Amino acid sequence: MIRAIVVDDEPLARALIESHIKKTPFLEVVGSYPDAMEALEAIRSGNVDVAFLDIQMPDMNGLELSKLINGTSTKVVFITAFNQYALEGFKVDAVDYLLKPVTFVDFYRAAERARDRVETERTAKRVNEMSAPAPVASSKEPDPKLTSIFIKSEYKMLQVDFDDIRYIEGAKDYVIIHTEDGQRLMTQITMKTMEEQLPGDTFMRVHKSYIVNLAKVREIEHNCIVFGKNLVPVSESYKIAFYNALRSKSLI
Repeated sequence: MIRAIVVDDEPLARALIESHIKKTPFLEVVGSYPDAMEALEAIRSGNVDVAFLDIQMPDMNGLELSKLINGTSTKVVFITAFNQYALEGFKVDAVDYLLKPVTFVDFYRAAERARDRVETERTAKRVNEMSAPAPVASSKEPDPKLTSIFIKSEYKMLQVDFDDIRYIEGAKDYVIIHTEDGQRLMTQITMKTMEEQLPGDTFMRVHKSYIVNLAKVREIEHNCIVFGKNLVPVSESYKIAFYNALRSKSLI
C-alpha cells in the first residue's frame, strides 16, 4: 500500500483529491493538511510515500515545501490551477504535474507513476539488505565466569546482573539497559563496546539499535520481540541468526 497525504489550503480541492485517493486501490490517505508547515512535520516522520501538493498556498507554497523535503523518500505530485509553474515543478523531480480541476483519470495516471517509483525504491532497499554481509561475532569474548557488569549511571557506579537485563537499546553514544524490574539505566558507551562485554551465548544483537537477553524472550509478534508493553524489532540482517539461536535453545 502507498501512503499518501494531501496538502491544499482550499477545503473543496483537498476533499476532491482525498476522494480520488480513496477510489485508488493501492493508495491510502494518512494525512490531509491545509498548510505546508503541518505537512512538513508529517513527511519528516518518514510515514509518507507520496504527497499531492497544491503549489499556491499562503506562508509556504508547494514548490518551497518540495525543496525542503528533497532527499527524503517522499515523492511529489504537484496540483495547481496555473500551468506556468510546470517547468519549475519538474526541476525538483516531481513525479507529475496536474492542473485543476483534477479528473480521476489524470489523477490515477499520476498515482501509478508515483507507485512505480516507490515500489522500485522499496525493491532496491530489500535487495541491498539481503545482500548485506551477515553480522560477524566479536572476536573478544568476555570472561565466562562473569555474571554481572559495572556501569556508570547518573554519577554512580552500579553493578547490573546479566540475568536482570531484558534488553539493551542504543541511543547514539549511550545505551539504555532495560531491566526485569522496569528500570531504564543509561550509560555512556557504544553498542559495539557493550556487545563485547556481554556473554555471547546469552545476549544477541537483533537490530543495529538493540541487544536482547535470549533467556528473557517469551513472545514474538510480527518479527518484534514483546517485552510487556515494549516491542524490540528484529531486522532482516539479523533475523536468520536470531531464529537459529532460539531453535538451539528450544524444541521449535
